[in-house]
Amino acid sequence: MTNDQIMQLTYLVLLGAAIGGSAIVAGRSNMGKMAQQAAIWALIFVGVIGAYGLWDDINRDVTARHDILDDGRISVPRSRDGHYYLTLEINDVPVRFVIDTGASQVVLTQADARRIGIDPETLRYFGTASTANGVVRTAPVTLDEVRLADLRDRDLPAVVNEGAMEDSLLGMTYLDRYNRIEIGGGELVLTR
Repeated sequence: MTNDQIMQLTYLVLLGAAIGGSAIVAGRSNMGKMAQQAAIWALIFVGVIGAYGLWDDINRDVTARHDILDDGRISVPRSRDGHYYLTLEINDVPVRFVIDTGASQVVLTQADARRIGIDPETLRYFGTASTANGVVRTAPVTLDEVRLADLRDRDLPAVVNEGAMEDSLLGMTYLDRYNRIEIGGGELVLTR
């Protein structure tokens, strides 16, 4: 613990003791009810302290969004499930991707393809991709505009997966547009 954290903890303990002491003096005629209320308040107090102490972790896990660093690099936090997720705007529609350096292409789910204006029913599924679940058929598409913050890419090749997928995959056809991909310390950093 740092000195600031020790001082904050000391302050909170002293404040709690002062509040607790005044409650004991005020409620000494009905000690049973006061003990029950004190236990409830103690649990609330512990919960607030826990939430405060874990706020950065909770915020990162719940929101799990990228940050644009001062030097223009993009920092993506690791999600609770161990994956890195990045939301890109495809033709002005936000699409959530799992960053997959093992995928050679950008792979859209059928649901995401529909959301950005591609009808999966009209596509020709003549390509194939090997996945952990076996070989699936794919249909090539071209994404007119892909945007991440101020970065814009045009005419990005991608495929639509004929099989069931939970999330779209952000593969190397997009990631190759970056000069460097670094993974460490619970974050993935993209540098153009």
